[in-house]
Amino acid sequence: MNRKNLKISRAQLVGFALFSVLILSVVSLSQAKGIKHLKATDSAADCYECHKYVTPRVAQNWLESKHGVQLMKCFVCHGQPDGKGSIPFSVKPDPVAVCAKCHDPAMQRMNEKFGNEKGCYECHPFHQNSLHHDAYKKSASKKQ
Repeated sequence: MNRKNLKISRAQLVGFALFSVLILSVVSLSQAKGIKHLKATDSAADCYECHKYVTPRVAQNWLESKHGVQLMKCFVCHGQPDGKGSIPFSVKPDPVAVCAKCHDPAMQRMNEKFGNEKGCYECHPFHQNSLHHDAYKKSASKKQ
């Protein structure tokens, strides 16, 4: 009986090792130079057409957000996938550097009012429609 458990453990170990190798291979392939993000276009809708399948929640949140409604081009915040332009391509760009390009006066007012311990995104999440999203809901529920 103890030997049977040992065989199962070996099988599980081999399965885990093979699964780990598979995951590492996929991650390595996705980071290889041969696999590239599609070229940025002048149409934010082009980004949405792919990302509604790849990252559906993010894509839908963006589409319903103020930036999405105004069809703000994705590369304005995320940079060009080919590396051209003043902003390096990033899935998660630095909010202070990127948001300040358009929202610097508002950021300065907020820093004066609240300090800079918290980032804007704590009350104004990226790709969200609601001005204060969950932060507003939490604050309103405390008052009741």
